Amino acid sequence: MYPSFQDGNGRVGRLLLFKACLKYDIVPFIIDEKLKLFYYRGLKKWINEPGYLRDTCLMAQDRFKLNLDYFKIQY
Repeated sequence: MYPSFQDGNGRVGRLLLFKACLKYDIVPFIIDEKLKLFYYRGLKKWINEPGYLRDTCLMAQDRFKLNLDYFKIQY
């Protein structure tokens, strides 16, 4: 049986994604309010169109890179 996270808003899942990115030396990403609906659409359509979720995550990653660049943090 898999663990169940009852908050229902995906915070735990997104936190696990962030941690996995750090573990595997991938620039992490944060799904903010501006991308949230695109992220949900990507999750819903993953089976038939994985590009939606992938593109949303890559866009969020590009935004995260801008912050890293601002603080002169190498990635």
